[in-house]
Amino acid sequence: MAGRQRNRARPPRAATDRARRSHVEQVRGHRFIAGWGPKRTATAVPAPLRYWQYRPGGPFAAGVAVLVVVLWLGLFGWLAGAAAVREELPLALVAGVAVYVLNTRRVTVSDHGLSFDVAGGRTDPADVIPSALVHEVHAGPAPAGWPAADRRGGWWPGRRRVAVRHLAEDGEEALTVWVRDPAAFAEALGVPLTR
Repeated sequence: MAGRQRNRARPPRAATDRARRSHVEQVRGHRFIAGWGPKRTATAVPAPLRYWQYRPGGPFAAGVAVLVVVLWLGLFGWLAGAAAVREELPLALVAGVAVYVLNTRRVTVSDHGLSFDVAGGRTDPADVIPSALVHEVHAGPAPAGWPAADRRGGWWPGRRRVAVRHLAEDGEEALTVWVRDPAAFAEALGVPLTR
């Protein structure tokens, strides 16, 4: 099913800046674990998020987690021997898992845009893609004729890849992300899903 594409005209800069700030405000009103609802410290109840899902850490995060475990155990093995390695193994594994878990990101679509948030981090408005700048969401990899797509995370069980074409400061850009429900993701961005 072919969907219609959004008008390619660029909205005024003030409108996109306002959309970025509004996205950040709406996302900040929610906890990182989105199912827990708004933060208790939120002064006003934020609008619900249109779409959210978690994206596990990538190969770099896994490599750093393994490096932490190996260095931890190596240091204790070198300083105190094999008995110390056995004693430190559970703590080293917990540290490695913590490094990996803290690199989990959330793909978030608000009423105003799309962002890739990190637990404990503040979303930079410059990193938000306003919904008004999204032209097309395509099921599968980026089609021929699109700009080279920036990969935002890898395959995960139960997820399907979508490509998003959008305007950026220096022209048109594309990205791919693996989502659990491509149609709901496209609908949240206000663009029909194309196949």
